Amino acid sequence: MKTIIRRGLLITFVAVSCSAFSQNQTSTKAPEYKVDASWPKALPNNWILGQVAGVATDKNDHIWIIHRPLTITDDEKGATLNPKRSKCCIPAPPVLEFDKKGNLLQAWGGPGTGYNWPKNEHGIYIDPNGYVWVGGNDQTDHMILKFTQQGKFLLQIGSPGASLGSNDPNQLGRPAHMNVDPLANEVYIADGYLNKRVIVFDSNTGTYKRHWGAYGNVPSDEKIPNFNPSSPQFANPVHCVRLMKDNTLFVCDRANNRIQVFEKNGKFIREMAFETDTKGSGSVWDLIPADGNQKYLLIADGTNNEVTVIERDSGRKLSSFGRSGRNAGEFHWVHNIAVDSDGSVYTTEVDTGKRAQKFIRAK
Repeated sequence: MKTIIRRGLLITFVAVSCSAFSQNQTSTKAPEYKVDASWPKALPNNWILGQVAGVATDKNDHIWIIHRPLTITDDEKGATLNPKRSKCCIPAPPVLEFDKKGNLLQAWGGPGTGYNWPKNEHGIYIDPNGYVWVGGNDQTDHMILKFTQQGKFLLQIGSPGASLGSNDPNQLGRPAHMNVDPLANEVYIADGYLNKRVIVFDSNTGTYKRHWGAYGNVPSDEKIPNFNPSSPQFANPVHCVRLMKDNTLFVCDRANNRIQVFEKNGKFIREMAFETDTKGSGSVWDLIPADGNQKYLLIADGTNNEVTVIERDSGRKLSSFGRSGRNAGEFHWVHNIAVDSDGSVYTTEVDTGKRAQKFIRAK
């Protein structure tokens, strides 16, 4: 750990690698996990999943995923071709809700009246009031959508078409993720694959509130190299945003291999870097508290294909699970992560991974 001064701010910078704190790793008992290869249960209706681009849990401990039906190949959807190519399969609707045992409870989503469904689904979040938020990251997906749990449309922020840049107060830029503050009725958006900012709207009306870039500064769309944990701006994508119990906001700056932490007003607090030699698509794809006290965080690292367990306050790496592979408990492009009230972890995979997995916390 080191302390540096940047733009008049006192910054604590924590750089973490596989061996960064090896001498101290045994001093704290990290959560441990084992894969539940039986979750989820087989889908009905001859359905199949494409790239699974988001996962979330709700207050009932139901697990929600969003996948990309358009990423399912002809070989995978042979039952839909004319003439049929094979007995299986049929693309499932984009949004699916499961219980903790892996039973499918309902499925819905796709184009409808009054809203613009994304071309390439990306991100799902269930807010504390039970509303379902989804986004997309196609070249023209510059909006997020809000629905009831039954799939009734409620609100759209942004619209398809052209992006207007990282300082436009209304249009988004291929947003990746969202998180709602129910006390302030505000939705924070990681924006995104094209824009380089966090932006905040009223979660009921869609009215613009504020936005900021890296270090709380005005964002810039200047093209600069990625994989720089000291970069003056976010890289693309700004991939996740998570509001903690202490009202700090954790942001995944994926291709700069770092997390930046802010107050809700955008004031920069600190940053933490992870696996800083990682190139590809970066090391910080998603994060979620592992426990109710939020002492530990889980980081989904889709380039190194592992889930990292860290201490939230220090950024100290404690352990990890998973590796590149196709077997249960292994990952190919682990993309998003969620946790239920028992501490079980749910992961999703994109590219050719195309699956969701469950990991049970060891007692």
